Amino acid sequence: MNQEISKQLAKDPDGLLTYEYIANHIGNCDDYMADLVENMINVDTTGQFIVSAARYLNAIDPERYRPHIERLIAAAIDCDREHRYLGDLLQAIWGEDYETRADILSATDNNFRRIYKRLFPTGKL
Repeated sequence: MNQEISKQLAKDPDGLLTYEYIANHIGNCDDYMADLVENMINVDTTGQFIVSAARYLNAIDPERYRPHIERLIAAAIDCDREHRYLGDLLQAIWGEDYETRADILSATDNNFRRIYKRLFPTGKL
């Protein structure tokens, strides 16, 4: 990432600038996507834009951006203490049928298990 972009994103108060940068430069910022993700995680204290970025990258190319998506989801779990945004990840990342596959997904995906346990603490898992 060049210094001009770094300076701009250092002023990001909540993650929106970084999210917009990713959205506006998708495909052209892959070489420094890890830095963009790290910046977003550092500034987004609520998880709102972290969740949006994970959903966006998953919609664009879930395999290509898998490491970044996983990092964003893990950060969202830690940031979104009020669980305002976590629920949006379940269907967006794991599909509309995530509830019917909750046991399998929990056994194979730590992020899914962590989110599911937070949102449904008295659930079947």
